[in-house]
Amino acid sequence: MAKIVLIGAGSVSFGTGTLCDLFAAREGLRGSTIALVDTNPEALRVMSQVARRMNEATGRPFVVEATTDRCQALPGARFVIISVAVKRNERWRLDFQVPLRHGVKQVLGENGGPGGLFHAMRNIPIVLDICHDVERLCPDALVLNFSNPEGRLCLAASRYTGLRFVGLCHGIGMAQAAIGQALDLPPDEIDPRAAGLNHFTWVLDLRRKSTGEDLYPAFKRAIAAKDMEEAGLGDYHWGVKLSRYLMETFGYWPSPSDDHVGEYLSYAWEYCGLEGYDFDGADRGGEELWQRLQRWGGGQDPLDSLLERRSGERAVAIIAGVLGNTHQYELAVNVPNAGLIPNLPAWAIVEVPATVDATGVHGVPAGPLPEPIAAMCRTQAAVIDRVVEAGVHGDRNAALEALLLDPVVHSISQAEAILDELLEVHKDFLPQF
Repeated sequence: MAKIVLIGAGSVSFGTGTLCDLFAAREGLRGSTIALVDTNPEALRVMSQVARRMNEATGRPFVVEATTDRCQALPGARFVIISVAVKRNERWRLDFQVPLRHGVKQVLGENGGPGGLFHAMRNIPIVLDICHDVERLCPDALVLNFSNPEGRLCLAASRYTGLRFVGLCHGIGMAQAAIGQALDLPPDEIDPRAAGLNHFTWVLDLRRKSTGEDLYPAFKRAIAAKDMEEAGLGDYHWGVKLSRYLMETFGYWPSPSDDHVGEYLSYAWEYCGLEGYDFDGADRGGEELWQRLQRWGGGQDPLDSLLERRSGERAVAIIAGVLGNTHQYELAVNVPNAGLIPNLPAWAIVEVPATVDATGVHGVPAGPLPEPIAAMCRTQAAVIDRVVEAGVHGDRNAALEALLLDPVVHSISQAEAILDELLEVHKDFLPQF
């Protein structure tokens, strides 16, 4: 039995997916308390209705609580899951459009480039405020973060709190899907060993899970036969053209997808284009799910399809692993490096495999990255260092340094203009400045 606090539970994607995972794992967690927290009262009301209906339908395995005040929920918590953002798509759209207007060819603008800088600076104060409350009210809790930019928020927590804090991302699952489609194998037969940075990790070894067979030769042949003009790989709609080029050049497959990997490369736009994220499509999908949640919560729709859903994320599996002392292996977590990848800075947040036991989540040493790949990652680590200092302290010069270090920014005037304009348009969301 444990208390699990979900901060950002009103999110239609995070809240729904995490509840589905919790109820799927209910026998191993039976008797635990799920505390839902969100600053949006209406979103919290609907999600708590959904959670209570799921609880009734599955024999009441949990105690379900809900509050808009996280300080009421945190005392006694053993696990805190964070997924927060303010006006995510609205602000992200500006993060993409403003640099593009100034000539920056960033392909996504979420985690890298000028967009990633401002996304991080908006979320760092929010996440650190949550972490300081956790330190005060449940300092022994394991904090699991889903908010982006993952590596930047994790570094802020690592530097400025004493918490056990791990960042989680389903990017490695996206790599399994792409590789599986190329080889006509189910994703759970794909056993990758990957290491690097979040959204910029590299598959260093590739095996078939059931046999141990080295799949890299067959995968490289399958990708080489792919028509470069095709945007995707089967239904793997994120695209593979950039990833194929990088594997042909550097020898290893990057994860998780062209658009995410391309955020860190000045030339990615040549393969990825400059259309950016499908904000309108995401808004439509979110609204459709919100309508369904209201019907599920109100009892108008049966819960069968909801109870069968799975998020593809690993937070609940890790929680069960800690409680059960399972010593299970996880393909990817984001943790402080401390020598796990020796040719990256010790303080950097790296994405590596891990083991899980009663004491928490422990990164597995990955060894050195191939030097050209390590050089690209070190560049990003330098950018991330400046981003975090800017986000924590409201330091304009550190923000400018982050832009001037970033491979996608090509001039001083460009960097200054973007910084000034985005500081102005986001000023209500950057209290540290």
